[in-house]
Amino acid sequence: MLEYVLVSLFKKSLASIAVISLMAAAVQPASAETIYQAMAKAYENNPDLNAARAGLRATDEGVALAKSGYRPKIGAEATASVVNTEGRVNKSASVGVSITQTLFDGFQTRNNVRAAEAQVFAGRENLRGTEIDILLATVQAYANVNRDNQIVVYRKQNIAFLQEQFSAARARFDVGESTRTDVSLAEAELAGARASLTAAIAQAKSSAAVYAQIVGTTPKSLKPVPLPRKLLPGSLALAVAQGTKEHPAVLAALYGVDAASYNVKSQEGSFLPGVTVSGSVAEADGGITTSQIQAKVTVPLYQGGAASARVRQAKEQLGQQRILVDSARRSIEQSVVSSWTQMEAAIATIQANRAQLSAANLALNGVVEERRVGQRTTLDVLNAQQSVLNAKEAISQSERNAIVASFSVLASTGKLTVDRLGLHVANYRPEVHYEATKDRWFGLRTVDGR
Repeated sequence: MLEYVLVSLFKKSLASIAVISLMAAAVQPASAETIYQAMAKAYENNPDLNAARAGLRATDEGVALAKSGYRPKIGAEATASVVNTEGRVNKSASVGVSITQTLFDGFQTRNNVRAAEAQVFAGRENLRGTEIDILLATVQAYANVNRDNQIVVYRKQNIAFLQEQFSAARARFDVGESTRTDVSLAEAELAGARASLTAAIAQAKSSAAVYAQIVGTTPKSLKPVPLPRKLLPGSLALAVAQGTKEHPAVLAALYGVDAASYNVKSQEGSFLPGVTVSGSVAEADGGITTSQIQAKVTVPLYQGGAASARVRQAKEQLGQQRILVDSARRSIEQSVVSSWTQMEAAIATIQANRAQLSAANLALNGVVEERRVGQRTTLDVLNAQQSVLNAKEAISQSERNAIVASFSVLASTGKLTVDRLGLHVANYRPEVHYEATKDRWFGLRTVDGR
């Protein structure tokens, strides 16, 4: 009897391996989309990312606004007046042009320009951080769809198995080899499996909707995701060092310190003298032309305390920005360590779950054979099948966790970028718009013609 059971187990194991191999080959069409293709689509189409790019273009205009302090201000005016003096009406009219140029403003304009430039650089780092967030969200959505689709397949296979067990239990009951209890147990397990499949299908549809929101297209057929081992840092210590030095959140905070420092200098400039030169030309009735040139030096003595308050405020803001640098570094360090440990745990869990699945399959085959010779009950078979299903779903979950955690390590170190990943997509270059707009003297249209 034992020899018969062992031979049957071996044959069934070989058959199971063959079926699984054929299924794996069947579900991988040649046109399946890779995770890197999905990230490329999200990089091009995601509306949140495009909105962040538009926000940075608006920030670029801050440099042109600051540089306007170097440039002259030109105005034209026309006046007309009617004066009635004891019945005598005098009419007069004139037209003129005036120009005012600031020669010195306590270095406020120069520091405002530098502060605006620092804000642009901080904005670029924030945009890079948004790009990383969107790419990581794409990875999460992709992995979730893969996991949920696998679970749907497993639960459909489970229903097919339970349907066979229900039919077999009913056939044995008809010939008096089992009890009504066995039939009811199989029927109840089958009904529960159908309910679980419905929930799995709903979850898969929900994950597909999230994927479409981020990527811009519905998931058709997705390939399994290999771990990006070649892209990962060699150790946790190296990952932490890279993240705290190169992550966009840290670099943006450092540029924020620069901008706040220049703002302090700009506010201090309000205590220095100011020099302006102005000129005007006006023509009145009768062709009389009047021209005037005026130089003006302004020395601030007391401004009601407003200038002093602005300097103190700017210094406090500078102190705040310096603290935010430390906060950003601590946050990145925590994120790197958390992602790294989750990745290691998920990889170890995959191996354990695969061993569990192998043992559960062998146990199921053994229980089925033992039930045929009357040594096991239908309940034993159902419990063994549930263990197999749980192991399969656990593998899907742990594989998803390993993928998300590994890409989270790249995101936390600031390496989840288009260039680093080698995505086949045109890289957005924010400096193109900046160079085109920073020195513009006039024009209402944006760089792209709007």
